[in-house]
Amino acid sequence: MALIVTDENYRELLKGDKPVMLDFWAEWCGPCRMVGPIIDELATEYKESVVIGKVDVDDNSDIVVEFGIRNIPTILFFKNGMLVDKQVGAAGKETLLEKINNLL
Repeated sequence: MALIVTDENYRELLKGDKPVMLDFWAEWCGPCRMVGPIIDELATEYKESVVIGKVDVDDNSDIVVEFGIRNIPTILFFKNGMLVDKQVGAAGKETLLEKINNLL
């Protein structure tokens, strides 16, 4: 299961020593609901090597504004606290796996 990421905890996550993948989503977003199970599956598979979290855009405006999220789902990939990749729109597991493996 993916970590719940909020305006209050995301900065600490980005300071950690593991790469971070953040899924920006909303309950009302159909494509987000399609990607959600894939995100949770990846969070379980990569729990030892990558922090994988979900950001509800309706409840966390600070992080949404900071990273300029305009469309959802948007998935951001961080390494050493720096944004290194992004996926805008729904993507399959293979695409996300490739992006995660590029972080490692």
